[in-house]
Amino acid sequence: MLWLDYVSCVLTVISTLLVGRKLWQGWIIAGANSALLCLIGIRTAQFGFVPANLFCIALYSYNLRTWKK
Repeated sequence: MLWLDYVSCVLTVISTLLVGRKLWQGWIIAGANSALLCLIGIRTAQFGFVPANLFCIALYSYNLRTWKK
């Protein structure tokens, strides 16, 4: 489980850099990171992470559609 934390950390940094450079791929990576955080929340019984990150995934999807137009 510990390695998932490191993967999430790397995904957070990469997505932040890409979104900061105005690249839409950053939203895809951020969504994947939120899905990973949902998995971490479920596996560690920290269920508060799940609805928060599902909301983030919805927000990232909206932002991705807005940026792609």
